[in-house]
Amino acid sequence: MHLQQKPLSWILSALILGSASYATAETAEDKGLAIAQKIKQSDIGWSDMQAQMTMVLRNSQGQESIREIRLKSLEQETDGDKSLSIFDKPLDVKGTAFLSFSHPVGADDQWLYLPALKRVKRIASRNKSGPFMGSEFAYEDLTSFEIEKYTYKFLRDEPCGTEQCSVVEQYPVDKYSGYTRRIAWTDQSENRLHKVEFYDRKGAPLKTLTYDGYKQYLGKHWRPDLMKMVNHQTNKNTDLIWSDYRFKEGLNDADFNKNSLKRAR
Repeated sequence: MHLQQKPLSWILSALILGSASYATAETAEDKGLAIAQKIKQSDIGWSDMQAQMTMVLRNSQGQESIREIRLKSLEQETDGDKSLSIFDKPLDVKGTAFLSFSHPVGADDQWLYLPALKRVKRIASRNKSGPFMGSEFAYEDLTSFEIEKYTYKFLRDEPCGTEQCSVVEQYPVDKYSGYTRRIAWTDQSENRLHKVEFYDRKGAPLKTLTYDGYKQYLGKHWRPDLMKMVNHQTNKNTDLIWSDYRFKEGLNDADFNKNSLKRAR
């Protein structure tokens, strides 16, 4: 008995519909990953950076304390970036230094030098969800963005201010992360982060980070003047106010040595 011959148009339609169905099932994850890759790719090539930062901490009553910090960062071609933060003011934290080596895979390496104790303390992986120097930023918030640190799911496109943003859910790979997920808003014109929402280990809203005052450096690299982290569970917030960005001034690995943290100036 012969099988009934299907028209060519029917076969083509079935193939197209089948492909479309398969693509739809993969799109959210693939698109989220593609956006993350664009963010990373668009900022490659800054080599090294130095900047001044004012950290403004506010408690739930709105009382402020202010810290002055110098930042240094070094771009790595085959690993995550290195960064060094040195506290200059006030006097009770002067000389405190924080060194971070980010890694795409595995735990980041982080050390904190406390001058009052005259010793370098290594930040354990399971403690990286803790607050950095009393701020609303956790230690894990202070590492460079590495694609492999998350899995992704594209949610939607929507306006963010004058820009059109892609909204992507990011799921930390690190089992010690303090977050079950983050939702990030990235503009489609320059791949700049505008907002990140953080959800705690129970899945409840924890914090929101917003970026403002972007300026372009070296004709390519965008940096914000202000990063504001608001904790919705404690009503505390922390501002990072950036200034005096400088790039490609010749920093190298020797400037990011944990053994020289005590001498950081």
